[in-house]
Amino acid sequence: MAAEKVLRVLAWPGYADADVVKAFETRYDAKVEVTLVDSDEALWAQMHDKDTPPFDVLAANTAEIRRYADANLLAPLDLTKLPNTRRQLPRFQALGSIHGLTSGGNVYAIPFTYSTMGLIYDRRQIPVAPHSMRELWNPRYRGKVLDFNSAQHNFSFTALALGYPHPFQLDPEQMRAIAHRLVDLRRNLLTYYTLPEEATAFFIQHKVALMFGNYGTQQVQLLRRAGADVGYVIPDEGVLAWLDCWSMTRAASDKPLALAWINYMLEPSVSALLTQRQGLANTLTEPAETSADAHIVWIGPVEDIQRREELWARIVSGDRSGRF
Repeated sequence: MAAEKVLRVLAWPGYADADVVKAFETRYDAKVEVTLVDSDEALWAQMHDKDTPPFDVLAANTAEIRRYADANLLAPLDLTKLPNTRRQLPRFQALGSIHGLTSGGNVYAIPFTYSTMGLIYDRRQIPVAPHSMRELWNPRYRGKVLDFNSAQHNFSFTALALGYPHPFQLDPEQMRAIAHRLVDLRRNLLTYYTLPEEATAFFIQHKVALMFGNYGTQQVQLLRRAGADVGYVIPDEGVLAWLDCWSMTRAASDKPLALAWINYMLEPSVSALLTQRQGLANTLTEPAETSADAHIVWIGPVEDIQRREELWARIVSGDRSGRF
C-alpha cells in the first residue's frame, strides 16, 4: 500500500480555508496540513523551526519572497506545470516586472492576492471623488482625516504625493521634506489608527471625511458592512500595495503536489473566495475599485527603517516642523 501523500502549507488566515483544503485533498488523494501565521516574523520562525517537518509551500509578500530566495530556501518554479497562470491579469503574468519574484532567470513566486492602499472617503461629505493623496492635506477636512500609524507607509505615500520617483529609497533632503509635510498633516487629523476595525469605529462615530486606507479594499468592505457610504480611490500619482505570492520550498518532498497546490490556488472559484470572504483582490479579475491602468507601486525594502521610525516617533509625539 502506497504511503499517503502529505502537503505541508504555511499561509495566512483566509488563504487556505477548510473547504478549499478538503476539495484539494479529494482531487489529489492527499492530506494537507496547514499552519497559519499572523506576521512576517512568525512566518520566518516557522520556516526555521527544527522541531517540525519542513514545509512544502508558503505564502509571503514580495519583500519576504526576496529574503527567502536569497537565503536559498525556495525552489525554482516550472511555469509549464502552472497553466492557471495564463488566467491571471497581464500585470501579474509579467513576473519580471515585479521586484523579488525572479532571480537568475528563474521564477520563485506566483502572485496570489494583494491590496492597494488608496483613499477611502465619505460620499456624503465628498460627493466628487478625490484624485490625489494631496487631498489629505486639504484644509477643508480639518479634524476629519484618519491616517495609519506607520513610519514606512507614511513616508512612502507622501513621497508619491510629492512626485519622488523612488518612494522606498529616499535621500536625506527628501526625508526632511516629507517629515515637514507629515507634521503639516497633523492639522487635519482626527487621529492615527492601527487596526481596520478601529478605523471603522473612528470613521463612523466621528464622521470622518477622508482616510488613508492602509488595508485598502478590506477596510472598504468592513465600512460598508457597518453601514457607511464610502468610496475608494486609487490616486493619480500612484498607490502603494502589498502583494502576497505562493512559493515552493527547496525542502518540498513532493514537488508535483506542491506545484498542483499553487496551480489550484489560481482556479477562478478558489481565487474568488479571497474577494468574497476577505475583501481582498485576487490576480484573475480586476477589482471594481481599481482600473486596469492604475499605477500600482508594490512595497519594497526601504533605505533606512530605523531613521524612518525615529522621525515618525517625533512626528506622532507633536514635534514642531522647524525642529526637523
